[in-house]
Amino acid sequence: MATKAEAALEIFQKHIGSEEGVGEWFAIDQERINAFADATLDHQFIHIDPEKSAQLSPYKVTIAHGFLTLSMVVHLGKTIPVCDTKAYEGVVMGVNYGLDKVRFPSPVPVDSKIRGRRTLMAAELKNPTTIQLKQQMTVEVDGQDKPACVAETLTRLVYG
Repeated sequence: MATKAEAALEIFQKHIGSEEGVGEWFAIDQERINAFADATLDHQFIHIDPEKSAQLSPYKVTIAHGFLTLSMVVHLGKTIPVCDTKAYEGVVMGVNYGLDKVRFPSPVPVDSKIRGRRTLMAAELKNPTTIQLKQQMTVEVDGQDKPACVAETLTRLVYG
């Protein structure tokens, strides 16, 4: 008899290469950028000083930290519909396992809205109760052609 993880793996494998969906827009304001700067001790003017950014930055406004954008991947992913709810039946927890590749093709200007777009790249059974998913998450910025972030995320799903 197949474990819950093994049954889910069959479902995930049918969706490899498919876009899972697009999530909801989320606003990135100066307060969030400042809080991230405080949390990471990265107070570069392009993130926290609107006046200096207007004068010296090529963007003319403050921008979100690249790692702030990356850190939003988990939240943005929660608003994307899953490929098949049956694949998640029996999941006890999901664990961020890491990243394979991350790029920041364009900045996120202050007061922009971002959303996630996710594609399933791979699904692998790590043991009888655990699946590892590799997904490409693209963070889009409302009104921009280039994405702000493209990340290959690794998530482990543990089944009970």
